[in-house]
Order: sequence, then C-alpha cells, then structure tokens
Amino acid sequence: MIDVDLRAVWRVRKGSDERELDQMLITLLEALGQSGKLTQAAKATGISYRHAWNLIERWGEFLGAPLVTMRRGKGTSLTPVGEKILWAGRRVQSRLAPELDGLASSFSREVNRALGGRDAVLVVHASHDFAVAILRDRLAAAGLRVDLQSRGSFDALASLLRGDCEVAGFHVADGPLGAMMARRYAEGLAGHDVRLLPLANRRQGLIVARGNPCKLHGVADLARKGVRIVNRQRGSGTRALFEFLLSRENVDRAALAGYDDEEITHSAVAALVAGHQADAGFGLEAAAVRFCLDFVPVASERYYLAFGAPSLAREDVRTLLGTATSAGFRAAVDALPGYRSLHEGLLRGIAEAAATL
Repeated sequence: MIDVDLRAVWRVRKGSDERELDQMLITLLEALGQSGKLTQAAKATGISYRHAWNLIERWGEFLGAPLVTMRRGKGTSLTPVGEKILWAGRRVQSRLAPELDGLASSFSREVNRALGGRDAVLVVHASHDFAVAILRDRLAAAGLRVDLQSRGSFDALASLLRGDCEVAGFHVADGPLGAMMARRYAEGLAGHDVRLLPLANRRQGLIVARGNPCKLHGVADLARKGVRIVNRQRGSGTRALFEFLLSRENVDRAALAGYDDEEITHSAVAALVAGHQADAGFGLEAAAVRFCLDFVPVASERYYLAFGAPSLAREDVRTLLGTATSAGFRAAVDALPGYRSLHEGLLRGIAEAAATL
C-alpha cells in the first residue's frame, strides 16, 4: 500500500544564506505560547530542553532578532517576531493543510489503483468541522484509512449523490434559516435513500481580536467604517448562514470591507484575525478559542453526517458509526468550545432531521 504525504516547505533566505525552516519550531512556539514555560513546551513537543533552546537561539540569530523573552519568575513569552512566525505557521496549516491532505489522499488512491491494489479508503467529503477532525483521527488510530476532504455543505452532499464519497458532512442552522436550508437540501436529495447521523450542535458567530477592540456585537456592526472582515467561500453552509443574517439585518454587502476575501476553513478565518489582517470573521467558537481570540455568539446549528443507505452495510462505515456514537468520542466533542454532542441516532433523511430543528 502506497501512502503519499504532501507538506509545505518553508525556505527562508537572508542575503545569500538560505535555510529550510524546521517545522518543529512552529510546534515549539505554539506550545510555548500556551504554557509560558520552555520546559513544558519542550516536553509537549517531544524534544529535550537543550534542543528546544538551541532551535530558538539558532533561528533568532539567523533572523537577527530573538524569538522569545525569558524573565525570572515570569516564564518565557514570545517576542513580536516569534508571534509572527507562529501566526504564519498557523495560517499555512489552516489554509493549505486541508487541500494538501486531499491531494495526497487522491494521489495515493490513484497510484494504488494503478498498481493493482485494492481501494481500502473511506472517502469523506465534509464541511470544515472540528468534531469531524477528531473522528478522523480516532478512526486512523483504529487502523481505518480515511480520505477527508474539505467541501462546502452543498458540494459535499452533491459528491455523495455522485458517488464520489461514502460520507458527506453538512450543517443546518437552527430556526427559520434551518427550515429554509432543510427544504433546499430535501430538494437536492429527492429520490435518494440517504440516512443522517446528527453529530453535534455548534455555535457560530463573530471571531474578533482579544478584548473586541472594534466593539462588534452583531453582523450589522461589520458595516461600520474602518472594520475589515474575512469571509467564507461561496457554497459553504457558513457562508449561507452569514448571508441570511446579513439580509435579515438589511446590511449592504458593498459596505463590508473584505467581503470578497474568502477562506475555506474556520481556522483560516481565525488565523487572519489573529494576524491582524482582518478585524472579524464569521465562524466557529472553537476556531476563535484555538487562536486565543474572542467570540461573539450569533447563531447555533446542527452538524450531520450523511450516508447512502446501501453504504451502511460496509464494514468501514459501520466502524465509523460505532466510533461516532461512542462515549469517548462524544466526550471529546463536548470538550470543544461551543460544541455539544448529539445522541439521536440515524435519521431517515432531511424531513426527519428538520422535525428536530
């Protein structure tokens, strides 16, 4: 079995000197930002204290500025240069990782087919979600190969109907918009025997800088002069929710600076806010917390996994269902900021799901 791993490579050039950035440095800086202690950060990264210090010192010398500041009795903190390197690493991970993982999985699958191997991968197309990422990791730990590709909710369901994936992930807002979205989903799924597994309830809202310096309390505030936003891509369920909220508040899209700047994941939106490239974005509370940002709740929604009824007989799909309904997985979902696991069990299509909204 051939497995392909695609990763971004950082080449940093200073004059005639060029070096490849050790990705462990990003991991170390992130752990340091969370703990404030180099000893704990080194342990969390899986390296020795000496290795961690040498890594930070070496790159500080190369860049010409220290990456951390150590103060007696106050621990270790990142300098502005260290913070920028960490931000850049997070943005690369949040923006490129989903696409690189998808390309790597597709390439692996095609190579194995060309070599005459059996396609033993469970393909999942899903709107970006932290609970789904946990599910994938748990399945991988159990030995099940999962090809998880990020798609907007509508695109994910279309992939399921075309037979391009075995599982699709999508979300439906609570309230009037949810009823509208459910009708649209039902129209697209008409004539198909699709079963749904309610995975989690999650909170969406405004991802803003710490302290909410622009004093943003709802989507109408995003139209204020001087406020710049970052948007989700067209075709995503989050974009549909955001558009509904803008229409409900009679917000002129032309007044939104950054309205046409799009990202494909909640993490990528949060990374831009964290890097001061935008004042706000609409997304998940869990993304805001992950990037140490503040969050203004606006709406709640339900996230579902969809299966074609015939696929429920597959062993890998049964394994996924067993994992997704296990106590351990539900506890992990409940630990995510703004998430609450759901326990309804398999539903027979959108109509039954809409009755629970």
